[in-house]
Amino acid sequence: MIRRATRADVRAMVELVHELARYEKAPELCHLTEQQLRDALFAPTPALFGHVAEVDGAVAGLSLWFLNFSTWEGVHGIYLEDLYVRPEHRGSGLGKALLQTLAQECVQRGYARLEWSVLNWNEPSINFYKAVGAIPMDEWTAYRLTGDALRNFSA
Repeated sequence: MIRRATRADVRAMVELVHELARYEKAPELCHLTEQQLRDALFAPTPALFGHVAEVDGAVAGLSLWFLNFSTWEGVHGIYLEDLYVRPEHRGSGLGKALLQTLAQECVQRGYARLEWSVLNWNEPSINFYKAVGAIPMDEWTAYRLTGDALRNFSA
């Protein structure tokens, strides 16, 4: 079952985000706490949204997302920050159901697109995304300012 995340899901969701960081070979970069996620998801005007995949009463997967805006289309879209399903539940359709839920959000709200990033080495995910009709944006390169570079540039 896919549903919107609740406050009761926060602990499990943080665990899943940390599992995702280990899967992506960067656990040392993941610092998310329960309080941070709770504050982000349940603020009076939240900027982060989430869904969970529940199996037998336990959270087995998640999607965390936020709105972006296409100046060319003139409407919002969804940027999927994290999509993760526990290894023992992969292949059961939960990942597809989570992604479909976000596609439905886009269609129902009149959003122009659903976007995300995937690591170049993550062939299982790349194959899954291509199978559902997603296309890689090969002509675009993501850039990021963070840490010292961000602080130095802001000065």
